[in-house]
Amino acid sequence: MEKHRILVVDDEPDLQMLILQRFRKQIKEDEYEFFFAENGEEALDMLSESHNISLVLSDINMPRMDGLTFLTETQKLENPMFKTVIVSAYGDMDNIRTAMNRGAFDFVTKPIDFTDLNATIEKTLKEIQLIQDGIQHKKTLEAVQTDLETAARIQQKMLPQEFPPFPDRSEFSIYAEMYTAKQVGGDFYDFFMLDEHHLGFVCADVSGKGVPASLYMAVSRTTIKAIASQIQDPALCLSTVNTMLIPESDLTTFVTAFYGVMDVRTGKVQYCNGGHNLPYIVRNDGTVEEVETTEGILLGKIEPFNFETKEFTLEPGEKILLFTDGVTEATAVDGSMYEEPRLEAFLEKHSKDNINKLVRSLIVDVLKFMGKADQSDDITVLAVGYNG
Repeated sequence: MEKHRILVVDDEPDLQMLILQRFRKQIKEDEYEFFFAENGEEALDMLSESHNISLVLSDINMPRMDGLTFLTETQKLENPMFKTVIVSAYGDMDNIRTAMNRGAFDFVTKPIDFTDLNATIEKTLKEIQLIQDGIQHKKTLEAVQTDLETAARIQQKMLPQEFPPFPDRSEFSIYAEMYTAKQVGGDFYDFFMLDEHHLGFVCADVSGKGVPASLYMAVSRTTIKAIASQIQDPALCLSTVNTMLIPESDLTTFVTAFYGVMDVRTGKVQYCNGGHNLPYIVRNDGTVEEVETTEGILLGKIEPFNFETKEFTLEPGEKILLFTDGVTEATAVDGSMYEEPRLEAFLEKHSKDNINKLVRSLIVDVLKFMGKADQSDDITVLAVGYNG
């Protein structure tokens, strides 16, 4: 048990002896350690020298500096870790009331009933302990929040941030943004040239939130990119990734992913969907088409499983928009969700926007829809346009 340091401020010489006698058991068992000052000035000096005083027992009527002035001065210390209990006579009730208004925690009247004093000391020390625990919990939470913010910055830096990413390539355009929730999460996007004529792009979402999801996100992103550099067929790529991720998964961890490969000479896109939200194709005439689904399943849980590659072709000026469920499952204050029909209507309205504006405008539209509601998931959007 931690020893409590108690400062007694009183100019009566007999009180020191009484305190030491009545609390002999607690002193012997190292529960309490008492210090004594004869006036407020001396007490302030002792407080400034020691930050470990738990509790102050102070008289009101004292020479040099009385108890009321002492209370006022202790407020300037801005130290919530100790409390003051006033010990004064029955006739000082007006002064006791003033003392309470100046920050005294409690009071005990003279002549002292030591049973009452002991109960008051125990009650006050419990209150001090609660404050100490609260401050420690706050520090712990602040440390955790700092770690999460650092992890979020690291996570963001893992994803491509510079646009246009391939300034010497005019055949296509690509742009992406991720608007994170308060904690780090598992969304990610990526894109890379597989060879001179083929662009790989992926949008994915790891189950769960926080640091475990962000770590699995890093593993998933690295694995997909590494396998894609060796296997160009999207279905075979995701099937291989699925096999590799299973040993890294626990009971609740998996990742959904949409992976596509564009032939930048023709606009043909081969793709495979691994349990992810299906993207939309925005055509030149303003129509919006949901990409046809493929055989496939979320990655990192079930093996073996047959994945399937399908394809579509973009004409010059057309684009494909990929997103995570942070878009369609964004929830407003009234409990309604953004959902696919609203997204389709938005894409039809903004079909002529360039991909940068389209991505940014969509994220803004989702945030406006949410209003004051809490963001529960990352919002990630990736658009790829074929320029011809």
